[in-house]
Amino acid sequence: MAFKLIALLLLEIITFAPFALGENGLAIKSIQSEDGDVIDCIDIFKQPALYHPALKNHKIQMTPSYNAVMETTKTNYQEESYKCVTTQTWQKNGSCPKGTIPIRRTQKNIKKDQFKKHSFFHLDKGMKSNKDINLSQKNHSLAILHTEGFRYLGAKTDMKTWNPHVEEDDEYSTSRLALQSGAYYDYQNIESGWAVNPRVYGDRQTRFFTYWTDLITSNWWLNYGESINIGYWPSEIFEGGLQIHAETVQWGGEVYSKHVGTHPHTKTQMGSGAFPVFIFANTGFMKNMRVLDNTMELRFPQNVDAYSEEYDCYRPQYMGDYVEEPEFHFGGPGRNPICP
Repeated sequence: MAFKLIALLLLEIITFAPFALGENGLAIKSIQSEDGDVIDCIDIFKQPALYHPALKNHKIQMTPSYNAVMETTKTNYQEESYKCVTTQTWQKNGSCPKGTIPIRRTQKNIKKDQFKKHSFFHLDKGMKSNKDINLSQKNHSLAILHTEGFRYLGAKTDMKTWNPHVEEDDEYSTSRLALQSGAYYDYQNIESGWAVNPRVYGDRQTRFFTYWTDLITSNWWLNYGESINIGYWPSEIFEGGLQIHAETVQWGGEVYSKHVGTHPHTKTQMGSGAFPVFIFANTGFMKNMRVLDNTMELRFPQNVDAYSEEYDCYRPQYMGDYVEEPEFHFGGPGRNPICP
């Protein structure tokens, strides 16, 4: 299954809420999903995101002020048509009323202070240079395609959806598009894609996620399938850096584990769990990768580098020569005979 993902600089998405929304809380309506999730429908103007002190006087923007999709510069390759077939299980049992947004209720066995002690992803800022932003973090293993050197106002990709094995509850595996800015000791990051993250979600299902560190509006919009505007990150929540533009863009996979770079290595998989061999059906996959720069056109980046920290565990493979549309494949099983 493939889906299109676009993040544009041009708030209504919240994956979970660490305080009571339903059960006599803010919920106008609650929906029980067959997979165990409870979705609370919250007034868009009372959503918890607006409790951020920087958003005290924020006026919600309902649609992007610029549609970069209409400005896409295509290669000669006739782009394949991908349908947005990804669904949300809870919608089988109802939908949220107009003027509300869906928020997944936090599970009762997850303590409120857990979100204060741990970020959605584990971050280690002990890197040596600006160029190494998020490329050499402790306990992280990446297999990515990386570009830098311009001021990026947005990026997009089509990605394949998988459900990789995650060995331990405090580990995760993701396939994501990331935009970053700032010095190694204080960088800012926006990511979106899919993740298997038992510590956050309480299960090993593949879930769509958005994550961030602390032209007209300078808001970062998230678009799904080129036609669905999911929501945005207000520029007010960033200081410098991503408040203006991104300095690097990454496409690819990431695994977090305390057993990365050690023996025995974690068995947590990346992508499909198989090493990439440029076969669309069998591997982690990124296609139709684009960046938005000052030309205000979505186009393939001028310079890209494939990067992996543990080639015998998780591999990147970039195919850009002699093809009309470059492709990036990535993934791996983690522990295996050549990655003990």
